[in-house]
Amino acid sequence: MSPRHAADPAPEDRSAVVTGLGLTTALGGDVPTTWQALLDGVCGVERLDVAEPEGPAQVYLAAPAAIDPGTVLPSAKAAHCDRAAQFALVAAREAVRDAGYPDPASLSADGSRVAVVVGVGLGGLTSVLEQNRLLESRGPGRVSPRTIPIMLPNHPAAEVGLMVGAKAGVHAPVSACAAGAEALAQALGMIRDGRADIVVAGGAEAALHPLVMAGFARLRALSRRHDDPKGASRPFDADRDGFVMGEGAGMLVVESARHAAARGARVHGRLTGAGITNDSHHVARPAPGGTGCADAVGSALHDAGLLPRQIRHVNAHATATPLGDLGEAQALHSVFAAGVDDVAVSATKAAFGHTLGAAGAIEAVLTVLALRHRTAPPACTLERVDPEIRLNVVGRTPVPLPAGPLAAVSTSMGFGGHNVALAFADAS
Repeated sequence: MSPRHAADPAPEDRSAVVTGLGLTTALGGDVPTTWQALLDGVCGVERLDVAEPEGPAQVYLAAPAAIDPGTVLPSAKAAHCDRAAQFALVAAREAVRDAGYPDPASLSADGSRVAVVVGVGLGGLTSVLEQNRLLESRGPGRVSPRTIPIMLPNHPAAEVGLMVGAKAGVHAPVSACAAGAEALAQALGMIRDGRADIVVAGGAEAALHPLVMAGFARLRALSRRHDDPKGASRPFDADRDGFVMGEGAGMLVVESARHAAARGARVHGRLTGAGITNDSHHVARPAPGGTGCADAVGSALHDAGLLPRQIRHVNAHATATPLGDLGEAQALHSVFAAGVDDVAVSATKAAFGHTLGAAGAIEAVLTVLALRHRTAPPACTLERVDPEIRLNVVGRTPVPLPAGPLAAVSTSMGFGGHNVALAFADAS
């Protein structure tokens, strides 16, 4: 009987492990480079080469990817993909190879049930804007025939699905800045339900466009620290004034433990639980007291069979907005209560900015790495923790995590009230 049509495994065989990791960020074009730069306190934020600001609506700080994805993909493939899809392909290719498949197409060659879930926030918006510019300036005959495929939110997921030969489903959650984390929650569900043996999951975003930046600036969501680009993204800091936009992708290979053991795969860590809630409070502001985020973390811990006291690390959403950071801190206090000081909280957007739909996936990769290396990564810009935050925030120096079994949580939130929390455990 082929694996595709084999009888469902027993529930105890449906735990999910992480066997592959992939990243492309402002710190580097792969996992090792990004992780080392993060530990070294490198900041990828820079001042963009544009004219001087024309009033408060113009912001020209961003964290562009360190490596142009179009330069590392085959030229024909890069030409047919939006930049967000290019990022997704680069990170997915690294994750698949890291999982032990030199050729991404070989994932499904043995009959394994392979699925893909890639979340986006804005997806192919920048390509749509470019095609609209061509329409208005040069007429409809100059619009690319690829316009429709690349404008769809499922474009990155579809391209990754084609690369790996996914037949068990290709999905594209679109939940703003929680999309990458929600993709991993869906992946966990597919493994547990026996719908897939392997899920390539994560998020991608490429939204560094003047319109997007002006829109966020009008919401007063962006940092305006133009005189100090490297110190502009300051999550949890008393002087934070908004986030800095970044771009990139994070991808993970999530696999059933049984399937991974059968092929002798190396396991980086375990994806043990997920919690998804919604504030139903405001389209752009978190619920007072961070109640929605707290419920998501609590749900993830319950789903994972973990107690709050077992968590020793949190990779926080921590965008550096005044209300968002405070609400998240209140949520973590609600969940961890008297034990909150025992939890090392990392705010990694300080280094590579807010990558919107990719953020939750990038930070999930970093959470797995933190468990594997037993190191909580630093916030390279932190000077003084806001007294109202009252968390054990990792400062400019990495913090060792304790010996013994380790578990961690990664949190994500997005416009629309989305909250997603993911629970991970080390490979032991």
